[in-house]
Amino acid sequence: MASKAITFIGNTLSPLGGDRQTPVRGLPSTAAIAGHPIHPMVIPYPVAFLTSAVASDIAARRTGDPFWARASKLLLGAGLVGGVGAAVSGITDYLTIKRAREKATGKLHAYGNPVALALAGASLAMRRGKDAKPGTVATVLAGLTAGLVFVTGWAGAELSYRHMVGVVGHDDQHDHAEKQTVS
Repeated sequence: MASKAITFIGNTLSPLGGDRQTPVRGLPSTAAIAGHPIHPMVIPYPVAFLTSAVASDIAARRTGDPFWARASKLLLGAGLVGGVGAAVSGITDYLTIKRAREKATGKLHAYGNPVALALAGASLAMRRGKDAKPGTVATVLAGLTAGLVFVTGWAGAELSYRHMVGVVGHDDQHDHAEKQTVS
């Protein structure tokens, strides 16, 4: 039941425009090194840092140990720096690949990520000069950041895996056997 709901939501936000018999072909990334797209190479770091900040916030609030409060600050800061770095290649692809701009998931990914970075920045700013446990608002902002990063990460994966944005594919890259459904 849950998988049907997820599929319905995914198809509603991002209809395929192709199927197994006539797959959507890939569009190579504009921001690439030797044909390898940069954006998916660098996004794991800010995603990991920004989502881990919530766990360290919870640890800081439960234990009162300043180590966890400092860890949260470092994770948020590293997530912001990494997120801005990832944004450079992401913006390049978004502005130069029409399919990315046409899809609802492209817009969600492109406009949601700056909001996530702003939330993380606000959470980090509230902790300035403090190594004590983070306040409730700072922790909630970190949680909202993590939740939004989850949603925008899903949208980015939809662009790559469903719409083949940033994926090399000059012709039909799937042979007949690959297109068959598993029974």
